[in-house]
Amino acid sequence: MLSRIDLRGKTLSVGELLAIVPRAREDVTDALAIVEPIIADVRARGGEALREYGRRFDGVAPAHLRVPVGDVTAALEALDPAVRSALEEAIRRTRTYHDATIPPPISVEIAPGARVSQRWIPMRRVGLYVPGGLAVYPSSVVMNVVAAQSAGVASIAVSSPPQEAFSGLPHPTILAACALLGVDEVYAVGGAQAVAMLAYGAFDGGEVLCEPVDAITGPGNRFVTAAKRAVQGVVGIDAEAGPTEIAVIADAAADPELAAADLVSQAEHDPLAGSVLITDSAELADAVDEAVERRGAATKHAARVKEALTGEQSAIVLTDGLDQSIAVADAYGAEHLEIHTADPAAVAARITSAGCIFVGPYSPVPLGDYLAGSNHVLPTGGTARFASGLNVTSFLRAVSVVEYDADALAEVADRVVALADAEDLPAHGEAIQARIDR
Repeated sequence: MLSRIDLRGKTLSVGELLAIVPRAREDVTDALAIVEPIIADVRARGGEALREYGRRFDGVAPAHLRVPVGDVTAALEALDPAVRSALEEAIRRTRTYHDATIPPPISVEIAPGARVSQRWIPMRRVGLYVPGGLAVYPSSVVMNVVAAQSAGVASIAVSSPPQEAFSGLPHPTILAACALLGVDEVYAVGGAQAVAMLAYGAFDGGEVLCEPVDAITGPGNRFVTAAKRAVQGVVGIDAEAGPTEIAVIADAAADPELAAADLVSQAEHDPLAGSVLITDSAELADAVDEAVERRGAATKHAARVKEALTGEQSAIVLTDGLDQSIAVADAYGAEHLEIHTADPAAVAARITSAGCIFVGPYSPVPLGDYLAGSNHVLPTGGTARFASGLNVTSFLRAVSVVEYDADALAEVADRVVALADAEDLPAHGEAIQARIDR
């Protein structure tokens, strides 16, 4: 079922590997031309435009663009107890991890009387987008909200598409997750129009509907991604999320059924999802391929899975050995990277490019999606080579604080003036000399 890329006997540069690794081809550039007029329209007409786009794109114009608090509370009251318990445990584990990753302030004495400190300051207000579409993602509510709350963000707005099946409200499980997290500012707005509302704020009937935010995070389709690109600079964004992906490094010691199950599990997200096996064992490759075909045909979303697994973004990559497998994985820069080898911890320690690394057969990606404690909003499309997943620092700003006394300034004054003169910025030096002269 999976296509094969045979690298055995080849010595390839990083550039050559980048060109070879399978990847979904999704360019949001053309989507910009579609979303830019939507953004302008929402800025101009606010709630009226948001309702029209709800009707056009989601099949329903919500009666309330901001979800009434009573509906948020009612969704939690009606939630299946088993799902509630699972969400509560996901929140607990995710919060435990994120609270522990808050960077401490630092203060360094550069010289006597010369101190430079760094403070981490939370953003004032953030907008968190939770997609609709092929699946329901209360887990994305958890990941976005907990990271923001751990960072100390005081004002959080969540937006998710209105659902025709639920009278124009977001999916009730999304609302219930918001209620569990204490978030009552929830909007029944999806797509590029939600990004515009969050970035610029919006009025409805002459009243403020939504105040603008400082940053927008959360995944979405290519129109959401294009809209985030369009407003970047007006607000911060986490990333331009593309189709989800998994890579599995495996050797002859791996269990082919477990590797296959994980490749199929990621493929059910989206027809463009990427599932890649990287192995130096042809026998394992054959066994995984057979198991993938069998499991894929038996699962609920078989058609979607088959489209993803037979697409150009999914493949088996055959390598000469573990060193080449690691090189391929680093070039691929997977959103999710599983290690199924004889010594998975040693291999994981050598990886330099991955959104999140899952070590050994009992740390599968679905665990990270829900209950591992890590964040599942991760860089896609190879951007893990330079980007990080969502974390508390996504909602923090590092601010330096410089404090010199008169003697400390005098010690370096001549050097500052020399550099200012070298850059032909004499007023800089004069500002220093004015203090020395005093």
